[in-house]
Amino acid sequence: MYSARERVEHADWLEELDQIADRLDLSSEARSCATDLFLADVPEADRSKRAVLAASVYAGSLVAGDGRTQGAVADAADVSRLSIQQRWKELLANAGLEPPRW
Repeated sequence: MYSARERVEHADWLEELDQIADRLDLSSEARSCATDLFLADVPEADRSKRAVLAASVYAGSLVAGDGRTQGAVADAADVSRLSIQQRWKELLANAGLEPPRW
């Protein structure tokens, strides 16, 4: 879990998350899940934060039942689909959730 201090510390990234969610027209539940996933596992390196942010949006949309494709999220977040593909399952696992089995 994360603290309120972390929410303040990463306010710029959370604003970016909201902008991505707006582009994807995500539900409030998906946004909340994405926020929780991102804040629970924020990387130290700034260069990795955008990829983790995008993976959090993708995974949050799946958890909330408001799924979007990796490609759509990658386009909205301006990252490669591979960046999302490499990170989303680990984000779910770190949060104690199991990825879907299609």
